[in-house]
Amino acid sequence: MTKRILIVDDEEAIRELACACLEDLGGWETIVAASGREGLFKAAETPLDAILLDVSMPEMDGFHFFTELQDNPAIQAIPVILLTAKVLADDRAQFAQMGVAGVITKPFDPVELSEQVAEILGWSV
Repeated sequence: MTKRILIVDDEEAIRELACACLEDLGGWETIVAASGREGLFKAAETPLDAILLDVSMPEMDGFHFFTELQDNPAIQAIPVILLTAKVLADDRAQFAQMGVAGVITKPFDPVELSEQVAEILGWSV
């Protein structure tokens, strides 16, 4: 069965690039959300295997999204990979304490994105 990944990012170009990479190179189905609120709605409405989540978004950032996801027993088990340009040592420690599956830094290499996701989640490509 094909894996389904939700991409939550406020930048349309990033969403489109990530979708193309994950679909064409990973062979997975993607769903997109342009905001944290939309992402939470889609996570609750659609069975997902993972979420690729931008940290810096207006209105609801990735940290707030992750907290709300964790507060919902129906969707809290979905693995989350943070997509962020913020990768200071303190940030990595905070990400690890949060319990996210992993972190991919922006800008990411489009050719390697599906391999990075697969490695973090233990999937085959």
